[in-house]
Amino acid sequence: MNSNDQCGHGTSMASAMGAPRNNLGQPVGVAYNANLVTYRAASNVVLDGYHEQNGVKIAFTELGNNNNVKIISMSMGHIFSVGKIEDGVKYAYSKGKLIFCAGGTSTSFTNFVGVIFPAWMSETQAITGVKENTSNQKCDVCHSGSEIDFTYQMERASGNSIPVLSYYNGQTDYVGGSSVATASTAGIAALVWSKNPSWTRDQVLNKMRQSATYYPTPNSDYGYGNINVLQAVQ
Repeated sequence: MNSNDQCGHGTSMASAMGAPRNNLGQPVGVAYNANLVTYRAASNVVLDGYHEQNGVKIAFTELGNNNNVKIISMSMGHIFSVGKIEDGVKYAYSKGKLIFCAGGTSTSFTNFVGVIFPAWMSETQAITGVKENTSNQKCDVCHSGSEIDFTYQMERASGNSIPVLSYYNGQTDYVGGSSVATASTAGIAALVWSKNPSWTRDQVLNKMRQSATYYPTPNSDYGYGNINVLQAVQ
């Protein structure tokens, strides 16, 4: 575990998920009272190298063994399956963790690829981003596909992403894609679970589904769609 975020991506995701309340005019995370555990498993968001892939496996394994952790969120991935990462995900899942992974973010020239790994795994919840006031208009750089479980409104109709705390000097940064959609949805799960601490992973997940746009019949590309957070925590 290391607080040295080399590219800033992880810090931005942690901010969207759980940045604390403040009086500095900065954004606040979805689950701002969450007990956040962070792992720097890779040097960037593309899990190409041995060290990145092994780091992610170690992170999933150690988080799986941490009884204080109920939810795991990862806004990284690969277009190909990686065996050691798959093993780590399955291990964490076997320990009862609720796992959220980014469905994929890239340019408009490559986001036709579909949902990336490990989000396509049955053990994970695949998340992608959509534009405000829609449930089926994905953000400009987001992937979609049949493996998507939920969506999150993280891009304004004009194309600007939501603001989160920057990794530098406390200044507001703008970040988007399926990454921030994933972190924010994990924050929603934390809210639901904190309201119902005795629930199991499946009960939390079912409540999120029941509170979403397309329940009980998932959309072919966007899963259950956007979650009504107020309904989910009531």
